[in-house]
Amino acid sequence: MKVVYPICCGVDVHKTFLVATLITSQGIIPHYSKKRFSTFNKSILQFKQWLIDNNCYDVCMESTGKYYVPVYNLLEDTIRVIVANPKWVKAVKGNKDDKKDSKWIGDLFRLGLVPGSYIPEKPIRILREYTRYRSKLVSCSSSEKNRFQNAFTVCNVALDAVVSDMFGKSATFITDYLISSDTFDPEYCTSLLQKSLKKKADTVVESIQGYQMTQAQKERIIMVRSHLDYVTKSIAELDEKLDRLVEPYDGAIKLLCTIPGINRASAITIISEISTDMSQFTNSKRLCCWAGLTPGNNESAGKKKSVRITRAGIYLKPALVQVAHAAVKSDKSPYYKIKYEHICKRRGKKRAIIAIARMILTAIYNMFVTGEVWNPTDLYKIDMPQEMQDKQKEKAIKQAAKFLISLGLIKATDISVA
Repeated sequence: MKVVYPICCGVDVHKTFLVATLITSQGIIPHYSKKRFSTFNKSILQFKQWLIDNNCYDVCMESTGKYYVPVYNLLEDTIRVIVANPKWVKAVKGNKDDKKDSKWIGDLFRLGLVPGSYIPEKPIRILREYTRYRSKLVSCSSSEKNRFQNAFTVCNVALDAVVSDMFGKSATFITDYLISSDTFDPEYCTSLLQKSLKKKADTVVESIQGYQMTQAQKERIIMVRSHLDYVTKSIAELDEKLDRLVEPYDGAIKLLCTIPGINRASAITIISEISTDMSQFTNSKRLCCWAGLTPGNNESAGKKKSVRITRAGIYLKPALVQVAHAAVKSDKSPYYKIKYEHICKRRGKKRAIIAIARMILTAIYNMFVTGEVWNPTDLYKIDMPQEMQDKQKEKAIKQAAKFLISLGLIKATDISVA
């Protein structure tokens, strides 16, 4: 096999140390030099100087949790670092240790057999930390809301079956009243209702009467509510900091917001995951595959097995699926809605929504490459092989010919002659 990197280094990273194998090609037979370093900053800088002294500017290391990040941070300014997915550099069980792992990574990388993972520039990585933390806080907020609602359910309060939002004005007034008072006054409860909920006054009172709530349960509800308020406040503060961080990307955010279903928050999440520079991805298919939106290819002996999508894109994929759900409900721009309805009849709702998410990500890729606003177009025009495009054109020509024959404008013989 052809040697792609004559001088390179394979690194096996752990929490407290790393093992590096420097490979230099002297003719056909490679020469190996192994060394162990600590993962403290001083030792990592010594490792960096060791690489430079040996004229090695290409390094490959396995993506092991967050342990590779400190090493990557100190090497990226001078040395080209490839971070590999563990499944591409995994050694055979029963014949592996730290030194053999680093040698195996170096051997694969030397021959160009290791596809690198996408690592964005540092500003995007910092933005990604904020957006991912925000998604965790939103999940925590949802959990606390469910916990708050369930706390009333176990106390025989069925208010959530009457009101549409347990955290609306009317529901908040009533829940605060139930927590603070030892008795229940139906007339006072009715006076707390706002606007259209006044029409359901009798139903609201009926859903609460006869409830059982001890002092210990009230104290737990108060704790849940205070934690929910704290998380909500933290999300608001985080949004303010995000607004300052995304100022350089305001143009890209406005560009993404032209797509149906994408709002400012989802646009920030998308940019934090894929950045605005599409040169890291050779085409839109690579981007969709990286995001885990393409079906798998699992065929053996002429039989196709599971084609499920991969688990990749654990933060980007949910955001795109959420955007897709909003896009297929849009009446102002029904393009994705029509596409969804057509695919849904053949493949079902779940596969259809994943297909829409992929269409949206394909549109995002082309918008970042061309700088143009969203313009609805069929996917085959930009994301299908030339053979499939030719088949689509041939099909369209046949349909047009049948239409002209039905109108009597041309004859079937004219088509066969042509």
